[in-house]
Formats: sequence, C-alpha cells, structure tokens
Amino acid sequence: MTGVTEPMLRLDGKTALVVGGSSGIGNGIAQLFRAQGCTVHVCGTRPAAANYAGEAGSDLTGLDYTQLDVADAAAIETWQPAFDTLDILVLAQGAVVYRRREYEIETFRRVIDINLNSVMHCAVKFHQLLKASAGSIVVISSIGAYKSVVGNPAYAASKAGVVGLTRTLGDAWAREGVRVNGIAPGMIATKMTAVTTEHPDRLQAALATISLGRLGLPEDVARTALYLVSPLAAYTTGQTLIVDGGRSL
Repeated sequence: MTGVTEPMLRLDGKTALVVGGSSGIGNGIAQLFRAQGCTVHVCGTRPAAANYAGEAGSDLTGLDYTQLDVADAAAIETWQPAFDTLDILVLAQGAVVYRRREYEIETFRRVIDINLNSVMHCAVKFHQLLKASAGSIVVISSIGAYKSVVGNPAYAASKAGVVGLTRTLGDAWAREGVRVNGIAPGMIATKMTAVTTEHPDRLQAALATISLGRLGLPEDVARTALYLVSPLAAYTTGQTLIVDGGRSL
C-alpha cells in the first residue's frame, strides 16, 4: 500500500472559490488552502476587502476578494467571477438570527435563502467548471442539523437540508467525476458564536458539553476541508463529517 505523504495535501496549481470566505470558518479554510499553494478566491457581503481590515477572524491577505450577497438569487445568477477554471468550491455562507426572530416568517425565509437555497444555486452555477476539472465541493453545515435548536428553527432546518443536499449531490455528481462532501462543525469560536463565547456563564455551559473541553477553531474545520479536497478522500462522496470536539456525543 502506498504510504501517505504530505505532498498529497498540497494544492499547487489548483483554483478554489470559498463563498463566505471573508471571515470565520470560511476564512480559515481559504487561508489554509492558500498556504497549501492554491489560488483562492473569496466572496463576502462588503464592497471591498478593505472593509474587513482589522476585524478579528477576517484575514484577506493573498486572497482574491469579490462582493457577493448570496441572499440575492439574481446577484448569484449574474455574477461573473474572475476565473475560468475551478477545482474546489467551498460553500461556507451562513446566517443565524437570535432572540427567536427566526419564528418570524420573513426572517425564516431569509435564513433559508442564505443557508440552503444559495448553496444549491452556487453549486449549480459552478457545476460545469467542476465537472471539467474533476473537482470537489465542500459544504459547511452544523451539528444543528442533527438536533433541536429551539431558538433557531430556520438555522436548524436549513442545516439539516444542507446535509440532505450534500448526500444527494454527492451521489448524482460523483457519476460525473465531482465529489461533494460536507462538514458539520460544533461550537467554533467565530463572530457567529460570540453570543455564547463572549458571555462567561454561557461559555462555561457550552464547554461542559464538549468532550475535548475547548471551543473549536476555524483551523480545526479547515484541516478537515483540506482532507476532503485531497487525494486522501478520493473514495469519499456524499458524506458530512462532524467536527465538534465530541459535543454531539
């Protein structure tokens, strides 16, 4: 059996697009891919990369940034990216609205549009480029896909939908040479989880549920994404890997 060597994790000569790569988990993935030799394009909601300057969890050094609001289906449809080949597509866009506002139907729709509908829209938009390169897709879900999230029905429903979508596209498109897999992170220290991590009592309660006893970091998820797009995962498709430090146990 051929031994596993570090060059198998290199991405030299590859082109990746990380939707939602301007901050948080997506940014961690984008920067790790860049460090592995990949040309990485990212998009976010702000007009320019400079609008993220100095913000924790947003390092756009060496990344090609474009504004794209994935909540706007027309914007996705008309977007002309700055590349004509694509090997890797990471769909890390995400939204959550607290204070039970997701029980309001308009808020519910918007979260679904961002977390689920735009994932399908982006996957379809770049399907042919990925087919041409025998590329792969990584979809970021959540452990919220597997359990009740009482205050966030849209988040839970959309993330569960993404797991089903990953399974189905992973089956359908593998027949064309495109692998589709996902990652379901647990409590990762990003601005999206600051409502918990920046409050000591909530933080301690969360840590008590995590077997490894610490919050996850964007790089924890990024390393799993790197595995999924590498030759090490060449026989894996349609799967969503849970990366939560044991919280779902």
